[in-house]
Amino acid sequence: ADGGEQIQCGWLKDKFGMPWQIVPRQVWDWLRGDDPARVQRVTAALWQMEKLDLAALERAANKS
Repeated sequence: ADGGEQIQCGWLKDKFGMPWQIVPRQVWDWLRGDDPARVQRVTAALWQMEKLDLAALERAANKS
């Protein structure tokens, strides 16, 4: 966040004050899937992050 700040769930606020987020496609697939338990696990893991940790999100998605 060069000149900006990191915000929860992978959001950034750039040096001009504009918030934005880049999320890997796989995360969206996990969040839009047909498994409500998976969606809940990934969402819970996501809320604990500032910078997205794709490996941790994948572990949450694949946990049974």
